[in-house]
Amino acid sequence: MTRVLVADDQALVREGLVTLLGLIPGIEVVGAAADGEEAVAMVAERRPDVVLMDLRMPRCDGVEATRRIRAEHPRTQVIALTTYADDRSILSALQAGARGYLTKDSTSQEILKAIEAVVAGEALLEPSVQARLVEALAGGGTAAPAPSETPALPDGLTRREAEVLGLIAQGLSNQEIASRLFVSEATVKTHINNLFSKIGARDRAQAVAYAYRNGLAGGPPRS
Repeated sequence: MTRVLVADDQALVREGLVTLLGLIPGIEVVGAAADGEEAVAMVAERRPDVVLMDLRMPRCDGVEATRRIRAEHPRTQVIALTTYADDRSILSALQAGARGYLTKDSTSQEILKAIEAVVAGEALLEPSVQARLVEALAGGGTAAPAPSETPALPDGLTRREAEVLGLIAQGLSNQEIASRLFVSEATVKTHINNLFSKIGARDRAQAVAYAYRNGLAGGPPRS
């Protein structure tokens, strides 16, 4: 059973989510919090596998609650489930450590898919949210360097690590990256572990955000 905690300040939404999740086989709802402060306390007490976290809540908002939960209880994953899909909300939630981002228009199957993904160590963004994230980050990019320049890569990344990061940003799986680069999946995993450590990313969603912020979504700049 996957243990899930719901955090939402609207009673109707909170109760509806509890009812909905209770109908899904393999899901056990272990609590429902009315604000971020209560969510943090419940996570410490009940140790859920996943928290479905609203972002706009009193006392302690969902972003701050996510940051505290991920810092204090790293085995508990957080999925933002909110009405808001603006650039600032998406980036703030991902930077705080959320592994998933869904809007409240999501179906029960989409919520279940996100829960299964984060439990398996993957990240899942609703397609419209991912498109918004890519658009926002790409819009903040800088002009490409002149062909004669050989720009240094940020945070000590090697060119191969930057190449792997670019392929992650394009949505490729480890297996697809291995095939594209003609290396083993084990080698790809080693590159990913190394680059995640260098850039301070906890998951693929944060790595994608980093890639777009630093102009590496298409791989390392060519000299």
